Amino acid sequence: MTPDAFAQAASATTPDWSRETIRGFWDPGRKLLRALRRYQAAREGSSLGAKLRARYWSKVHLFWSVVTQCDIPLNCQIGGGLLLPHPTGIVIHPDCHIGPNCLIFHQVTLAGSVTLGGHCDIGAGAKILGPLTIGDHVQVGANAVVTNDLPDGVVATGIPARITAEP
Repeated sequence: MTPDAFAQAASATTPDWSRETIRGFWDPGRKLLRALRRYQAAREGSSLGAKLRARYWSKVHLFWSVVTQCDIPLNCQIGGGLLLPHPTGIVIHPDCHIGPNCLIFHQVTLAGSVTLGGHCDIGAGAKILGPLTIGDHVQVGANAVVTNDLPDGVVATGIPARITAEP
């Protein structure tokens, strides 16, 4: 897919919440996200019921974190429409900001203060070592190691990651 066609595939600003809809009994990535989102919603409340719901959803989040072997903190700022199709071994630092409609494959590490723009696809095994900012509609190849900022609409691959395609 060319960078221009990729940029038109999904919005970088408006979350597509249907991407997070649980589609079956065994859907660990989406169930992990549901637990995270419901915990964050319950944490906003001040009633006893909200505190009990927050505690419940933190335990559900812990369960799915163990099942998937993911380390995604409960206080992480994640835009809507995140996809985790193979949510094994994903590590996200608590200071990360993830934009809407992103796609993160297995064994990805977002270390340090990383800001992902909207509609970014991060390939399997990629390491993004912050602090840095990745623009909208960016594709990071499998096993790439990103150590510098990436502008909007580029494709980055390699170790260290280099821009291999531009809009």
